[in-house]
Amino acid sequence: MLRNAVVVGRLVFAAATLAGILTQLVITVTGDHGVVNFFSYFTILSNLLAGLVFVAGAVRLARGQEDGPLAVAIRGASVVYMLFVGVVFSTLLSGADLGPLEPWVNTVHHYVMPVVVLVDWLVWPPARRLPLRTAALYLLFPLIYTVYSLIRGAVTGWYAYPFFNPSVSGGYGGVALLCAGMLVAFLLIALLVRWLGNARVRATPTPRVAGRL
Repeated sequence: MLRNAVVVGRLVFAAATLAGILTQLVITVTGDHGVVNFFSYFTILSNLLAGLVFVAGAVRLARGQEDGPLAVAIRGASVVYMLFVGVVFSTLLSGADLGPLEPWVNTVHHYVMPVVVLVDWLVWPPARRLPLRTAALYLLFPLIYTVYSLIRGAVTGWYAYPFFNPSVSGGYGGVALLCAGMLVAFLLIALLVRWLGNARVRATPTPRVAGRL
């Protein structure tokens, strides 16, 4: 019963977040914002990953397959990034002008999905423990994204988020301070997600069929 509920839930919320991405992409293409700008939002990239992880996870679960080490690691990354999206939007960006953002898409991407991926992580915990080095590796993508955003912003004058803009954040010193703080937040969230997953692995028997990934 729980397995079926998780499969259905993953597919429903994957459809919701992917539909939100498609909706915003259409608005972007028909408006004055470029497609590259659209995919330069961390929220979009994180929700895209979450949607794909949910679809892949639902398919494996429906087939009775267990997540392998790579699938568990990618799923954990999705949880970390979505929780970061929820925290940063709620604390830094809830009142910011982020362009033509549809209200329902805003709700799904910034409020609903961060909660859903965490609930999914707890209700159907990972099949194996996450090593500490994996949690540390979760910082790699945010680091690359930050460097990309700063370089592209300096070249084009367009920043996905105001805290990347030195004219808004008090110069590059202010940007560096904010980025350092966010990377610390990333690390703390990654450690929390790892701890929650590993604790549930220890507490939950997993008599399920092993998958390949």
